[in-house]
Amino acid sequence: MINTTWLRSFCTLVEVGHFTRTAERLHMTQSGVSQHVRKLEDQLETALLFREGKQFSLTDAGQRLYAEGRTIIQALSNLEQRVADDPAYEGLVRVMSPGSVGLKLYPHLLELQRQYPKLVIDYRFAPNTDIERAISDDRIDIGFMTSASTLEDVSCQPIARESLLLVTPADVVEPSWEALTKLGFIDHPDGAHHAGMLLGANYSEFQHSNLFKTKGFSNQIGLILEPVSMGLGFTVLPAHAVEAFQNPQLVRIHRLAVPVNETLHLAVRRERPLQNRMNTVIAETRKCLQIPCLK
Repeated sequence: MINTTWLRSFCTLVEVGHFTRTAERLHMTQSGVSQHVRKLEDQLETALLFREGKQFSLTDAGQRLYAEGRTIIQALSNLEQRVADDPAYEGLVRVMSPGSVGLKLYPHLLELQRQYPKLVIDYRFAPNTDIERAISDDRIDIGFMTSASTLEDVSCQPIARESLLLVTPADVVEPSWEALTKLGFIDHPDGAHHAGMLLGANYSEFQHSNLFKTKGFSNQIGLILEPVSMGLGFTVLPAHAVEAFQNPQLVRIHRLAVPVNETLHLAVRRERPLQNRMNTVIAETRKCLQIPCLK
């Protein structure tokens, strides 16, 4: 197999037409260029140049090698450029997050894709356990989780906070313990967790969400407030999910005496360098959430 370094030196010599200037272009010595040409001749067992003092011309074999070789060298140069190329606004970025932050973030990232059509956003909604496993298995590039990962190969850092909110039907003015007990709970996949965080911090009577009669359940983040808006019960949701509800006049948001926030973590595969397009998505996420990274 022909040594591509020798071939590059030969093709450059033919194009430049001078040993000294070829050496300068390739950051070599003149003798180094001559050695590369001689090694090619030895390998191919044929002369490539007619040497006439400091001048030279190509033999028939040299002409054939240059005609084929320059195509190979150009293809290698293009390959090196494509491999090393790391554009900030081109390529696929695979993202996964819980539903609430996804309702806020996904439309924003679609606007970014519309601005830069060569950037492709693959966005999946999933619970924390699925997100960290997808990161670990290298099935996604970026994950956003509401709890830090326990897997060794997943790196997490806090990136933002999101408030938890008590939401009742619009006619509930004072969310007393008695009023909540009478209403009953609209559950969802994170319902017990969110209720435990917010209600546990604000109601001395609270022990567990199963103290309330379950009046409904939905695993679709955009539909959890529909039964609340119909007066069927109350729930606890992250702020972005509440903000995305299409009929806010039908529900009432209660900001309790003790605010409770859920921390959002940025999750990536440990030791894997982030490509520029991934950093673009992370930067846009910070901008969208408008909350600086936590210290």
